Amino acid sequence: MSDAASREPARDPQDLERMLIERQWAGDIEGMLALFEPDAVVDSGAGELTRGREAIRALFEKSLATDRKFQRGEQRPALINGDLALTSTKLPDGSITTEVARRQNDGTWLWVIDCYSVT
Repeated sequence: MSDAASREPARDPQDLERMLIERQWAGDIEGMLALFEPDAVVDSGAGELTRGREAIRALFEKSLATDRKFQRGEQRPALINGDLALTSTKLPDGSITTEVARRQNDGTWLWVIDCYSVT
């Protein structure tokens, strides 16, 4: 995957999950971070929230260092209300991810909240 392709913005909230997985598998942490608003919050299930891109970068670096790869699952259709979208995916292990995305001024979408597993 070229750098230009890996940095393409999400034009639909449904694109975010696919793009995150592709970028993680390619080891593109900057591309992964580009899918989140600067003050986004991530709940990785570790009992504390990760806030902001720098902290999220550290979380992703740790994940890549352990060679843990995100898995594709059954993505549910996004529930969109104005400039907000709720996205979710049922993973192969039965857990469910849930995210909130916000439409940006240029019409693209970024995640503002990401909860890895809500089981």
